[in-house]
Amino acid sequence: MKFPEIRRGELTTLQVNIGYKCNQACVHCHVNASPIRTEMMSNETLLLILKVLKKYKIKTLDITGGAPEMHPGFKGLVIKAREIGVEVIDRCNLTILTEKGYEEMAEFLANNKVTVTASLPCYEKNNVDLQRGRGVYERSIEGLIKLNKLGYGIPDSDNGKVLNLVYNPLGASLPPEQIELEKSYRIALYEKYKITFNNLFTITNMPIQRFKMQLKRSNELEEYQKLLYDSYNSENIKSVMCRSLISVDWEGNIFDCDFNQQLGIKVKGNYKKLVDLINNQVNLSGNVIQVGSHCYGCTAGCGSSCGGALKS
Repeated sequence: MKFPEIRRGELTTLQVNIGYKCNQACVHCHVNASPIRTEMMSNETLLLILKVLKKYKIKTLDITGGAPEMHPGFKGLVIKAREIGVEVIDRCNLTILTEKGYEEMAEFLANNKVTVTASLPCYEKNNVDLQRGRGVYERSIEGLIKLNKLGYGIPDSDNGKVLNLVYNPLGASLPPEQIELEKSYRIALYEKYKITFNNLFTITNMPIQRFKMQLKRSNELEEYQKLLYDSYNSENIKSVMCRSLISVDWEGNIFDCDFNQQLGIKVKGNYKKLVDLINNQVNLSGNVIQVGSHCYGCTAGCGSSCGGALKS
């Protein structure tokens, strides 16, 4: 079955990868981020992001990496985006909050009421360290406690300090049901550490880059791709994330989603870079979205997006 055509609806989110440098090298990482990566968005391109946000009245700036906080221009971008009333999401790996030289990052995020969407692929130590590296679980917990003390993740609070956690399966499987898993997270994290959070997002691992290589080494790639294909749910097409966002890489190139970005599949049409959106008035709604076999990952089972499952 060929993946069906999708068209973008209203554009609400600009998702920007500002660099591949990271203080971790997780086995499921679909961007191959690591401490040795050097790709970083230029100051000129950072300014273009702000211009695009203003011109197209985009509501949300979703900043990712790597560890986006490691970019020297991260704080400036956040401050200027908040000044023009844009919601800012920081895709945080939690350990960066205790990394030498970044100890004040949590306070910065709190002061600017940045939504923190943080990776914590399990509430058990062994599973987290297996996927993300030895010692990562303890440092992640330390980061969460730090955020809680600053007012993040308090249930029913309207203080603007939202803390979301992200679950990724350890291997070649689909995420479990999000609502039930969130209950387990809440119980485990509160009983052990008195940690609270706002939402849990379950995200399917994409067979791209480092995770794809891992699947090849374990001879699971073909089986996993078949699982995604066989689990296709047409209802999820209505709410896949590419229908409301565009993705931008560190060089300012435009893509329909973060996964297309990593595969080098650019958008259709004659706008290919941020500068094209500035120099022209582009109607981004209604455009055909580039699709491929990896799109079955977003539509399999309960669906997957940067905001978690698409259906309960």
